[in-house]
Amino acid sequence: MRYDRTVHLDDDFATAVARVRDALAEQGFGILTEIDVTATLKAKLDQDMEDYVILGACNPPLAHRALEADRTVGLLLPCNVVVRRDGDRTAVQALDPQTMTSVTGLDALRPVAEEATRRLDAALSALTGAHTDR
Repeated sequence: MRYDRTVHLDDDFATAVARVRDALAEQGFGILTEIDVTATLKAKLDQDMEDYVILGACNPPLAHRALEADRTVGLLLPCNVVVRRDGDRTAVQALDPQTMTSVTGLDALRPVAEEATRRLDAALSALTGAHTDR
């Protein structure tokens, strides 16, 4: 089962991260957390890797609706969006919100997951002008 929604950009890494932030904001997502995996692995393990950032994206109204349906769903929040170098391109990957319903089996989460999917897909499409790789 695929659990990601992915697009590839020709932008340099810093530009891609800024564009992802803007595209998510346009769809009502704020960034609650940012993990610079590259810097963390270098600092903690002295390991080098490609540019890799995890953005913890949250749309508060959707998060509230999901938590009202099931408090435990907070384990799946926020929606992680990865921006990483992938060869000479930048990959942007978002956790597929449908994972919420498949993991929990709760039909009450289906409308929240569907709206989150529409919003994430709109953000990803705005980055490329195309559909997401599924």
